[in-house]
Amino acid sequence: FTVETDGRLPTGETLAEVLAEVRAAGSDPTWRTVRVAGRFRYDLEQVLAARTNAGSPGVHLLTPLALPGSDTLVMVTRGWVYSPDAATADLGRWREGEFITLTGYLLPLPDTGAAAPPDASRPLRSLNRAALEARVGAPVAAVQIVMTSDSSARADSVPRRLAVQVPDSGPHWSYALQWFGFALIALVGGA
Repeated sequence: FTVETDGRLPTGETLAEVLAEVRAAGSDPTWRTVRVAGRFRYDLEQVLAARTNAGSPGVHLLTPLALPGSDTLVMVTRGWVYSPDAATADLGRWREGEFITLTGYLLPLPDTGAAAPPDASRPLRSLNRAALEARVGAPVAAVQIVMTSDSSARADSVPRRLAVQVPDSGPHWSYALQWFGFALIALVGGA
C-alpha cells in the first residue's frame, strides 16, 4: 500500500506518513492530491444531506475506506447523487467495487461539531470526526478524501464526482468599484 502525492512529497509514503510530515512541517493538508488503495466499507456508508448540484437536490455519499494494516478508517466523499428529498438515496445502486485504488484530494475533518442523529437511518447534516466515529464505531482519520477518479471500469453510473475547487480572489474588485460608483452617484446626485 502506497500513497502517491502531487509532487510535494516523494512517492511511496503511506497516508499516515504524508499526514505526519504535513503536521511536522506545520502545513495544511487541504487540497493535497493523494492516490490510495483499500477496501470500501459499504456496510458503514453514510449520507450527507442537503447538497445541491446545478440547483438540483441531492446528497453526498461518504464511504469509509479501510486501509491495509490500519484500524483507522478514511472517509471518502465519493460524489453527489440526486435525491428528491435531499436526504435519502438508494445506496446499493451506487456501489463501485469493494477493493479500489482511487485518486482524490484531502480536506480536513473537524474534531467536533453537531452530533449525529441517534437513528442511523437518518442522514448527517454536517461532518465532524466525533459524529462519524459514533456512526461507524471505529476511529476516523483527521482528513477526508474527495474522490476524483478510481481504478474500476464499469458501464453503470457512478456518483457525480465533486470538482476540485480552484481558490481565487473572487469578485471583490468589481464589488469595490460598484460601491464606489454608488457613493459617487449619491454625492453628485445630492449636490
